Amino acid sequence: MHIILVSNRLATAKTVNVTPRLLLGVLLGLCTLLLATSLLFSWVGARFNLPFVADLVASVNRIQARKTDEYVRDNVSTMAVKLGEMQAQLMRLDHLGERISRQSGISLPKSDASAKGGSGGPLITSTRSLGIDELRREIDRLSASVDDRTESLTVLESQLMERRIKTTLLPTLMPINSDHIGSGFGSRVDPILGVGAVHEGIDFVAETGTRVVAAAGGVVTTAEFHPQYGNMVEIDHGNDFASRYAHLSRLAVKAGQVIKRGQDIGKSGNTGRSTGPHLHFEVRFRGVAQNPKRFLQMGAQLASVASAPAQ
Repeated sequence: MHIILVSNRLATAKTVNVTPRLLLGVLLGLCTLLLATSLLFSWVGARFNLPFVADLVASVNRIQARKTDEYVRDNVSTMAVKLGEMQAQLMRLDHLGERISRQSGISLPKSDASAKGGSGGPLITSTRSLGIDELRREIDRLSASVDDRTESLTVLESQLMERRIKTTLLPTLMPINSDHIGSGFGSRVDPILGVGAVHEGIDFVAETGTRVVAAAGGVVTTAEFHPQYGNMVEIDHGNDFASRYAHLSRLAVKAGQVIKRGQDIGKSGNTGRSTGPHLHFEVRFRGVAQNPKRFLQMGAQLASVASAPAQ
C-alpha cells in the first residue's frame, strides 16, 4: 500500500509505503497507549480520592454487603427453623419416655441433662436476636440432648423387651374368661369340710365347657385325671416355673406335647374335689405354690403398654 503526501512547503510529493507489519505496530501502539492512559487515570483517582472513583468503590462495597447480609439472613432463618424442629422433637421424646415409664413401671435412666440439676429465674426477654455462633451452639446442645433422650429410650425399650420375653415364658396370660373369682390364693375355709385350709391357687367361676388356654408356652407334663384336681393339665414353662389347670370337663392336650401361649388345653368343668363348675389355676416355682394374681397382673400391665397408642 502506497500513500502519497503532498505539502505546499515541499517541492515534490513524498510516498510512504504502508506494510502489514507497520500497520500491526501502529495498532499495538494505540492499544498500549489506551491501557496506559486507563491505568494512569485509575491510579490518579485512587491516589487523589477523586469523587467518581470513591462512588464506584462505595457502590461495589454496598453490593457486596447486601449479598453478605442476604446470605447471613438465609442461614440464620434456616438454623432457627432447625432449632425449633429439634426443640419440638425433644419435647416429644420427653413425653413419650415419661408415658412409657409411667405405664410400664420402669424408671427412665438419668440423663446427663437431668444430672446437671435444675435452673430457673425470672423471664427477662432480650431484644437482641441470636447470632450464627449462638444458634450453632444451641443446635449442638439440643442435638446432644436428643441423642441422650434417644439412648434413654433405647435402654427402656431393651428393658421392656427383656420383660416381655420373660413374660412370654411366665404364666401371665389369663387362662379363662371368667365371671368372677370364687376363692383366692392363701388361707380359706374348706368349702367341703368347713375347716381352715390353704388354697394354693385361684378359682375362676365359669360355666362348664368354657375355653381354657395355656397361660404361657411350654411342655405338658401331666394331662390326666387326679382324685383331688379332677381332669388336670400341668405345664412346665422352664426356669423352674409350672402352671396347673384343674377340674376340667375335657382335656385337649397330651403329656409331652409342646404348646404355645394362649393355646387351648381343655374345657372348664366340675371334676374331682369340687362343689361347682370352675377352673382351679395354680402357678408353681420349684414346686412351691405362688400367688397367680401377681403373674396375671404383670401380664395385664404389659398388655396395656403394648396396646397404648404412641403420642
